Amino acid sequence: MASNRVIVYGGRGALGSKCVQHFKSQGWWVASIDMAANEDANENVIVKMSESFTEQAGQVTADVAQLLGEHKVDAILCVAGGWAGGNCSSKDLYKNTDLMWKQSVWTSTISSHLASLHLKSGGLLTLAGAKAALAGTGGMVGYGMAKAAVHQLCQSLAAKNSGMPPGAAAVAILPTFFKWAAGENRPASGSLMQLLTSEGQTQAVAAQ
Repeated sequence: MASNRVIVYGGRGALGSKCVQHFKSQGWWVASIDMAANEDANENVIVKMSESFTEQAGQVTADVAQLLGEHKVDAILCVAGGWAGGNCSSKDLYKNTDLMWKQSVWTSTISSHLASLHLKSGGLLTLAGAKAALAGTGGMVGYGMAKAAVHQLCQSLAAKNSGMPPGAAAVAILPTFFKWAAGENRPASGSLMQLLTSEGQTQAVAAQ
């Protein structure tokens, strides 16, 4: 049985599927949390659609606890999310803001609680932030608000008494995970990391 374990929240999406495949290729045990199963994962937790945050969060939390039992995981990667535009005059403002909150803030909050319960000491939690949300996002108000909330959550998780396991790191990124999960070149907890590409080389660089 694999000694390293990772949970990918959003493991059926485009990025999540790649994360599942990569960790599996490195011999890790991988669990996917999503609205549909990822056949490449060792185990799946299926998220039930709900208009209630507490209902959905409770379901996922209970299902993960049942799946893991006494096992702890090395990393939880929250790559769930999406994008919707619209300024404050858009007819879809309310709908899109609600969607962005569910896709980014709900999933990040649930992932943070899962980390408090199931992450090993010294483990890694990643949340999906966005460089655009470091400033105003006039043409995509709901997206900017949701991602800014994820940034604040990440920084709060680095604070004292956050509930994170000892030595664990929470990092909001726009993504490069495997080496960090394995403990290599990991940014400081609370970091907001952006991906910059120059001359064909991509590096993760602190946004602030």
